[in-house]
Amino acid sequence: MLDVLVQPFHYAFMQRAFVAALAVGVLCATMGTYVILRRLSFIGDGIAHASFAGIVIAYLRDANFYIGAGIVAVLTAVGIGFVHRRGRISLDTTIGVLFTGMFALGVYLMSQQRSYAVDLQSFLFGDILAVQAQDLWLILGLSVIVGIAVVALFRGLLYTTFDPIVAQASGIASPAYEYTLLVMLALTIVVSLQAVGIVLVAALLVTPAAAAYQLTARFAPMMAMAALFGAASTVGGLYLSYYVRASSGATIVLLATILFFVALAAKRLRRLTAPAS
Repeated sequence: MLDVLVQPFHYAFMQRAFVAALAVGVLCATMGTYVILRRLSFIGDGIAHASFAGIVIAYLRDANFYIGAGIVAVLTAVGIGFVHRRGRISLDTTIGVLFTGMFALGVYLMSQQRSYAVDLQSFLFGDILAVQAQDLWLILGLSVIVGIAVVALFRGLLYTTFDPIVAQASGIASPAYEYTLLVMLALTIVVSLQAVGIVLVAALLVTPAAAAYQLTARFAPMMAMAALFGAASTVGGLYLSYYVRASSGATIVLLATILFFVALAAKRLRRLTAPAS
């Protein structure tokens, strides 16, 4: 049994992959708590697709993929907040317009090349096994930045999540917190791109937090439980993909989905066995 657990760590690329998976799993699930409670599930998919334009631009300029994706993701996130607030347009409509436009820009720029680059295709479906040392440091650095922001802004984000109007009346700058949250979500998505790819990143952002939501209604325990589910999904999925020789990103998301249905079943069982009041 011990050999089964240790064997993947014989390879340097697997060591980097496990560290990246753990960071991504905890970070996505933590931010996913806000996504679930604010009903922003669509925004993860939107910003992830929009970041593809930044990846393509970085490729054309021979720049770092994460920097290109990060700039476009943050600009798109801020743009979503601005158009939604100033244009008085529904949030889902705003996300739909901006993310499809930015994703189309990425596809257009990519189509101008004589051949599609494998590097760009890997960002669509993820390739965590290809994480290099410099990528890992960037992932960990962004994770630490977002983590510090979550801790520092915990009270304000909590109040604006549950009742932004009352928070505003209490002197908390709700718009500023909303823009900050959007930027934090953008950075979280950029961190996760190589792990699960643009197509699946929204699932990793939403599913572990949704599983935790089935088991508790209290904010702090939900966030802690979501982080645990996120870590279990990414690390466990990476283990499974290694032994069954499957796509790591897809396996991670499938395991997260299984954990969600287990949590749903546990919630149902708890209701059935609870004593009648």
